[in-house]
Amino acid sequence: MKSLLDTKNKTPLSIAGILITMGIVFGDIGTSPLYVFQAITDGGKNISEPLILGGLSAVIWTLLLIASIKYMYFALNADNNGEGGIFALYALLKKKRAKFIVVPALIGCATLMADGFITPAISISSAVEGLNNLYPDLPTIPIVVGIIFALFSIQQFGTVIIGRAFGPIMLIWFLVLLYLGVTHVGANPSVLKALNPYYAYNLAVHVDGGFWVFGAVLLCATGAEALYSDLGHCGKKNIRISWSFMFIILLIHYFGQAAMILTPGFELKPQQSIFYAMVPANILPLIIGIATAATIIASQALITGVYTLMNEAIKMKLWTNLKIKYPTDHQGQVYIPAINWFLMIGCLVVIAIFQKSENMEAAYGLAITINMVMTSYLLGYVLILKYPKAKLVYIGIFLVFLFVESIFLLSNLGKIIHGGWFTLLLSIVFFFFLFLFYQARNLRSRITEYVHMSKVIPLLNAVRADESVNYEATHLIYPTRSNSSNKLDASIFYSLFRKKPRKADVIWFVHLDIKTEPWGISYSVDDIIDKHAYYVSLHLGFKEEHRLEFMLRKIHKNMVEKGKLSGESVFESMKNKFEEVDFKFIILNTRVATNNKLTPYQTIVVKTYRFIKSLGLKSSEDFGLDQTNVIEEFIPISVAKEFESTLKED
Repeated sequence: MKSLLDTKNKTPLSIAGILITMGIVFGDIGTSPLYVFQAITDGGKNISEPLILGGLSAVIWTLLLIASIKYMYFALNADNNGEGGIFALYALLKKKRAKFIVVPALIGCATLMADGFITPAISISSAVEGLNNLYPDLPTIPIVVGIIFALFSIQQFGTVIIGRAFGPIMLIWFLVLLYLGVTHVGANPSVLKALNPYYAYNLAVHVDGGFWVFGAVLLCATGAEALYSDLGHCGKKNIRISWSFMFIILLIHYFGQAAMILTPGFELKPQQSIFYAMVPANILPLIIGIATAATIIASQALITGVYTLMNEAIKMKLWTNLKIKYPTDHQGQVYIPAINWFLMIGCLVVIAIFQKSENMEAAYGLAITINMVMTSYLLGYVLILKYPKAKLVYIGIFLVFLFVESIFLLSNLGKIIHGGWFTLLLSIVFFFFLFLFYQARNLRSRITEYVHMSKVIPLLNAVRADESVNYEATHLIYPTRSNSSNKLDASIFYSLFRKKPRKADVIWFVHLDIKTEPWGISYSVDDIIDKHAYYVSLHLGFKEEHRLEFMLRKIHKNMVEKGKLSGESVFESMKNKFEEVDFKFIILNTRVATNNKLTPYQTIVVKTYRFIKSLGLKSSEDFGLDQTNVIEEFIPISVAKEFESTLKED
């Protein structure tokens, strides 16, 4: 086994790293004070003491149990070589051949994608609408649309550049939250009794309609899942150190909001939100500007989390290949143009449907709650398998998490008719496509037939000896699904021999082995026919860029230097004329044979698979091949029973 590249992902703890982390990771969870108590109080309509203290207590314990203990402690410890997110958990469980894991992983992916449509819209709208405190008749939607377009346009420059720009702004934002919180808590310190979880219990059991308030409470922790997905962008230590400050600041601020609401005579003015009611009139324009900047950044955590999620899905063959760019030298920071513009269009659709942040609150939270439940299931599974001696302890801990999140899920069901239908519908549609694509991959892998290499070798020798067959290239390369040098795909066998025989001086069968670790590239070479046919296994981390031609030419050069290959062209007129010899890649695309009788379900699976594949990269682009060196072929395959009929001669 030889290493081609050394691409380890290390994100050290540093002051700069902590500042960048603030800009990339904590925007979503850090701007939740803009709308959490607004939602709990139904826009300021319900401000009874039991409701406010119960809501505050529920917020405190949600941040502690879900954000701090589940995500900051357990989830960040269940990383896959420094990478986080629900597919990192899936990869870890796949290593251990765990069962019943793909459906929760796909549900988690679908719900996070759906959440990606609404998070930027509600965050930015809730801040920009603060302008109506100064200019009641000002239309805010055009401003929100412009900001969203600008936000998605700068993603191509990478998260390090974005983080450096956004980090200082978020630091100012958190200082603003701290100042506003301390000011109001000092005026009404009695709210500190909400640290007692009894008030949350009282809200759920004794306050009329209190149970449904928990759907609004969860909004305080909706950024936690994206935070976990962004682990590879910032590193575990930077995230944890940053959160230790963020957690305290958020608690103080929420205490401040509750203290203000419970002040005798408190009442919201027209067009005013609870957050902006905290702000002194003389600095209101400044705070609106800072809040708007912070909510722009809030969307960043979700956007980069979705990039990471879809990149992992693609590398693990759970979605079709898409163009992935690496804006910086740090390959953990990816940019996926198709996903970027897809999310932007989704955000604009949300704005068009719901118009105001108050209306979006009803649609917000349901999808991400489902995501949290799926993460708890997979995360608990990972830790139980990793620490079997503490199995009962982890089962108990994660039953608590699942119980708490089930309460949030049930309380969010009431949102369905008021707007939750939107994200639920999106989640179902995304899951439908993800699951059918997965089923199609399974169908394809189950019917892949192989020919033993003992049958292939004599035919390769026969073609080489056949002078009536002209050489097609010096080097002919077939990407293969076969994970062994002892067998070859039937489709490649068909391409080599069933039509016009293909002849080359050297034939390569190259297998890409995508590892569950995110980084690292290595290879091994097995002789099929000395100097004339080889099986190459390329081992790539699931985050590595595919550059098949570059890697194969490097392997070829290594073999020439060792004397295993001549390095010369097979064509006499071209020998010693060029430094590099010719390579030709054969890309095979399979099609269901016309004589196959598909069931209705198989027909849907196959058509969905073709549709999704049409949205992605072509195989030649995915492999990083020069189009002038590629030939694409279509090979018939059988995935179902063949049609049967009787044919009689007249």
